[in-house]
Amino acid sequence: MGQSGGWETGEQDTLNDVLTRRLESDPDGPFLDLAGQTFSAAELHTAAARLAAALTEVGVGRGDRVASLVENGPAAVVTVFASTMLGAISVPINTAYKGDFLAHQLRDSGSSVLVAQGDLAHRAAEVVPDLSDLATVVVEGEPDAEISGATVLDWDEIQKGTGGAPMVSVAPWELATFIYTAGTTGPSKGCMLSHNYVVNLAQQIIRAWRRRPDDVVWTPLPMFHLNALATAVVGTLLLGGCSAIARKFSVSGFWGEIERTQATIASLLGTLAVLIANDVDRPEAKANSSLRLVAAAPMPVEIAKRFAERWGVETFSAGYGVTEASLLSTLPPGEVNPPNAAGKPNDVEFDVRIFDDHDNEVPVGEVGEIVCRPKRPHVMFEGYWGRPEATMAVSRNWWFHTGDFGRIDADGFLYFVDRKKDYLRRRGENISSFEMEKIFLGHDAIADVAVHSVPSPLGEDDVKVTAVLKEGATLTEEELCRWAIERVPYFAVPRYIEFRASLPRNPVGRVLKYRLREEGVTPQTWDAEAARVQFERR
Repeated sequence: MGQSGGWETGEQDTLNDVLTRRLESDPDGPFLDLAGQTFSAAELHTAAARLAAALTEVGVGRGDRVASLVENGPAAVVTVFASTMLGAISVPINTAYKGDFLAHQLRDSGSSVLVAQGDLAHRAAEVVPDLSDLATVVVEGEPDAEISGATVLDWDEIQKGTGGAPMVSVAPWELATFIYTAGTTGPSKGCMLSHNYVVNLAQQIIRAWRRRPDDVVWTPLPMFHLNALATAVVGTLLLGGCSAIARKFSVSGFWGEIERTQATIASLLGTLAVLIANDVDRPEAKANSSLRLVAAAPMPVEIAKRFAERWGVETFSAGYGVTEASLLSTLPPGEVNPPNAAGKPNDVEFDVRIFDDHDNEVPVGEVGEIVCRPKRPHVMFEGYWGRPEATMAVSRNWWFHTGDFGRIDADGFLYFVDRKKDYLRRRGENISSFEMEKIFLGHDAIADVAVHSVPSPLGEDDVKVTAVLKEGATLTEEELCRWAIERVPYFAVPRYIEFRASLPRNPVGRVLKYRLREEGVTPQTWDAEAARVQFERR
């Protein structure tokens, strides 16, 4: 199961060079639609140079960190390139963060500048006085609070300026951005990503999607999520053409955005694709729309079929990666992806294997932790900022440990099984929440679902299904439980079921399972044992 091929340098690149080449080849053509405001490459460069000049005046230089707290829009993209033009490092922060969460990432990164959206200025105002490194706040739009303890600059005034800072030369191995982990089990950590990492990821995705220069990529994924920067921005600079980044995701507004932008590819998360596929019929959703491909992972087979049957749209989900290392797998050209596989390990840039808890490689087909190491320089993260002990903890035996369970079959296809922390163990049996969720999403009445653990009086876990019903559905909890009895192993039949109007999600769209686990058995939760539901246990 080991990968062949040794270390090689490969081509290396930087964000600055990618932008420069686009300026030389197509400075004035359509490039980005940012929440409805359009930019050419030249217009993006001008805006970034003006902001870079202002950053230079407040002392920002090579290696300094520039944070941003802005929703998708011009400021999100301009801040990235203004930072890299100076050799500085962009630190996009989750726009849901406030208080201690926001202060932690600003303090941890040592950011000297924060670009804040006007209606989020009150969050900055709460934390800035306690941050010794943060000296300047640039406010985009009308501020909703007065900020003290730092120099405050107006975005619009900066953009009215003339001229701008020149673009410095940076090396492919220099840091371009910190992308912070979710921090659900401890303080969030800043993944240090080089220029080459970001550009390489964009190139990988271009190949995986077989993206063409005339494609229009649309995404609602936030700019603090690496996917949007790599696919919609850097990928478009590399390949040509244009992309659109929506302000936020909306199920009801999805098809209207596709029509407005004439998008041919939608870049989503698997959870968002599920919501669209399970949505009610809408007049603007047409089988002959411009959309040809929905790229989202993971995506259950049933969801892919719904896109094909309802709208004639192909789907792509044959890929797996983590922020620290992407892409670890994808689908080689000419091969057919088996149902629910994540393509084959990417043996060009990575050595990908499956290990047990003691770092022994497991036999073909067995479940273990997905681990990797690079075969080229600067295609993985450079470690966690300021946390060498955390970097070493995931680098046991010099392999990066993803924290995900997976398996590789006899044909070499990789299958994601579950997050280690979401894997359930009930009465001596292991249960994959990921596999369970795929089954429940196959029920005609289920629009969204999370399978998670709750404490069991017998020790280990009990299984709870928290689900959202489709509009107009009349399914009961007992009916769903009896439906599951026919489809899942006896030890995985959920004891608890709760229907809700929605599932708690972070701004990227991932379900906050830790919150569901903490809430446990709520007063609204149905209990199969209390209802005396009987079934054969074999």
